[in-house]
Amino acid sequence: MVREMEGKIALVTGTSGVAAATCVRLVNLGARVLACGIDEAANAALVARIPDAVVRRADMAVPAEVEGCVADTVERFGGIDIIVNAAAIHPFGTVVETDVATWTRCLSVNVGSIYLTGHFGIPALRKRGGGSIVNLASVQGHACQQGVAAYVATKGAIHALTRAMALDHAFDNIRVNSVSPGSVRTPMLAMAARHFDGPDVDIEAVFRRFGDAHPLGRIAEAEEVAEMIVFLAGPRAGFCTGGDYLIDGGLTAGIGVR
Repeated sequence: MVREMEGKIALVTGTSGVAAATCVRLVNLGARVLACGIDEAANAALVARIPDAVVRRADMAVPAEVEGCVADTVERFGGIDIIVNAAAIHPFGTVVETDVATWTRCLSVNVGSIYLTGHFGIPALRKRGGGSIVNLASVQGHACQQGVAAYVATKGAIHALTRAMALDHAFDNIRVNSVSPGSVRTPMLAMAARHFDGPDVDIEAVFRRFGDAHPLGRIAEAEEVAEMIVFLAGPRAGFCTGGDYLIDGGLTAGIGVR
């Protein structure tokens, strides 16, 4: 395996699903990684999966805690080259059904955490001569289901914020891109399955149904999304900035008429 991330230092938000797969991929390619997330069980599982990574409990919507994660990464490893923003929550509901606290929390975690890692982290990237930021958006920032108003608002906002950050920091040699997956085998998708089909649902059966909606006939694996994230973060994507990259199995390529 070519260790193209040898010597690179990465801060990853989120510790399960795509975030966890991204941490594994980065470590396998030689990067030093600090991952941060609020879910203690997911944090412990990630430590067990990749003991070489540092995992820190943090609420990514709290400025002081994000600042602490950035400072910890710099202190431990000497800087930051890569930031992967994958922390997210996924409430359900229309704007009428979604209470104010849930709406605010969703924006604070899904979008606010990207602002915070940029606010505190970009100065560290500058000191290293540049770097890369990859934001985990969603196909639902392009086209969405019913009843997910808060979530899709954040994912559309991530697309816009990615473009703004890419333009603002191009002269710092900092590239900023987003990735928009379709359905991916993650704890979040399992939560969605239970939301739509009940707590005792056969998760794999629902995943097969979700997969049938994608032209490729299946859902994605977290590792497939991580592969794109790490590519964008690395040297082979050196001329990529300001873009959003769909990993949706062809979901948005058609109009659904048969």
